Amino acid sequence: MKNNQTTALTLYSGGLDSTLACRVVAAQGIKVVAVKFVTPFFGYELLQKQDEYIQKIKETAGIDIILRDVTLPYLELLKKPAHGFGKNFNPCIDCKIFMLSEAKKMMHEIGASFLVTGEVIGQRPMSQRRDALRVIERDSDCEGILVRPLCAKNLVPTQAELDGLIDREQLHAFSGRNRTPQIKLAKQFGITDYPSPGGGCILADPILGLRIEEHYQEHKNIIPEDILLLLTGRQFKLPTGGWVVVGRDYPEDIKIENLRQPGDWFLETKEVPGPSAILRYSTGPEELETAASIVVRYSKKSVVGQGSAVIIADQDGARHEIDTRPLDDAVIQPWQKK
Repeated sequence: MKNNQTTALTLYSGGLDSTLACRVVAAQGIKVVAVKFVTPFFGYELLQKQDEYIQKIKETAGIDIILRDVTLPYLELLKKPAHGFGKNFNPCIDCKIFMLSEAKKMMHEIGASFLVTGEVIGQRPMSQRRDALRVIERDSDCEGILVRPLCAKNLVPTQAELDGLIDREQLHAFSGRNRTPQIKLAKQFGITDYPSPGGGCILADPILGLRIEEHYQEHKNIIPEDILLLLTGRQFKLPTGGWVVVGRDYPEDIKIENLRQPGDWFLETKEVPGPSAILRYSTGPEELETAASIVVRYSKKSVVGQGSAVIIADQDGARHEIDTRPLDDAVIQPWQKK
């Protein structure tokens, strides 16, 4: 049993593997502190309920956790990841390097002696090959201090193991994509509430990943508010450069309204049922008219049948009423993003 003063800092995704990694290390009497990094691409909604989430993880997994927002440096990473992208817009290897580098910066703050991840050799084709694991350690400058307790016996002993900070014999030799060993270990720890494997990173989604990639190609200045808007509603890129986002249901209408930024036009129907929308990066009044016509198109069919509707457009408190007809689908469809 190790000294209780020894502390490990674990990268925590919320999945079964990272939960097991925490528990395997804690079972040796080592204090485990987990950090969950969040960006608009993964876990961002947790920032709105931090205390609730921290308490839930403590109760269900027995883990002390810290949430860290790393959005701004992560947006920069996506501009040119050194090791490229996966099948979609997912920079898996650079993502791991980035997170470990950020975690290493936290070690002094936490008083941690080494880092932990839930990686399993051979489980993921891009970031968990043996050679990729070595590259991640090297480029994050974490050689010797990174312990992977679920597959440690398949790897060269780390300095933390050699120094006796953690007992290698109590670690595991999992490998490949078969998750039976993890499920068995979860039962031993009494862990029953865990998500099915499958990632959860928006950048790996073929549709949303492409949408984000196109935004990076079109804009030099990438801001979190744009990314959040990209991830909701119907998306339209007008030929003149404006960007229109239209809600598909009431929850999206509320979300879109909350994502308004200075300079945005916020559009909603005046007296008839219809969606809310944002026009961002507008180039002039002609685009506002077009955006209003798109909003009418996605209003109730009974409204569309009346021929026209009044749209209220607000920009920083300046309000306009636009009486307009819906645009034909043949006109709109070339502008719509997937």
